Amino acid sequence: MPPEGALLESRSMRDSVMARVEALDKVKALRMLPDGVHVTTEGVARYFEVSTDVIRQLTARHRAELSENGLQVLRGPDLREYQSDNMSLSSASEGSYPQRRSSLTLHTRRAVLNVAMLLRDSDIARCVRTYLLDAEEGRREGYAALDRRVTDIESCLGGVGVALQELGPVLNRMSYRLDSLDRRLDATNQVVAAISNRLCEMSDRIDRVDAKVDHVAQQVGELRRGRKRR
Repeated sequence: MPPEGALLESRSMRDSVMARVEALDKVKALRMLPDGVHVTTEGVARYFEVSTDVIRQLTARHRAELSENGLQVLRGPDLREYQSDNMSLSSASEGSYPQRRSSLTLHTRRAVLNVAMLLRDSDIARCVRTYLLDAEEGRREGYAALDRRVTDIESCLGGVGVALQELGPVLNRMSYRLDSLDRRLDATNQVVAAISNRLCEMSDRIDRVDAKVDHVAQQVGELRRGRKRR
């Protein structure tokens, strides 16, 4: 895992974890304005336990990057509209504000997280960076474990493919032998049926022969009885 200071130097690394705004509340509760979306410069300074001048200087150095992540400065009609809609509530939550201000800088959660990855001299910011890198390392380890499992499955499937290729000819031979056996059984059934028919015919003939023998025996008996009477 790279040191937490790596986020200070690499814009691409910061961009890769910019969606993980939950890191802010994991380290310390972030107090939002009543709109639930923004934090003032004073609120950001309190969160990181630094002066507002430090946050203003950092914002001036990295305005383009912070603006891409939700930083905005309200002036003129936009400021008056926001003050009308939110400032009375904001005063209750953020403390009293001067009645007249020429501009108001607002940070979204992404912008505050961006500040955490740029602010050097803040223990809170360092803790946020460490949390981000730990979470990213855990995610990478999870992906690596998943990749290993997918690789193992692919290896198993490769072995199954080879086994199926080897099994194909065996199954073809078995199928041919079963077809041959089926034909032989059909022929055997035909022979058995023919033998059964022959046996039935022989049984009928034997019955007829038995009847003739009985008839002859009866005639012989009658002849014998006739001779005795003479």
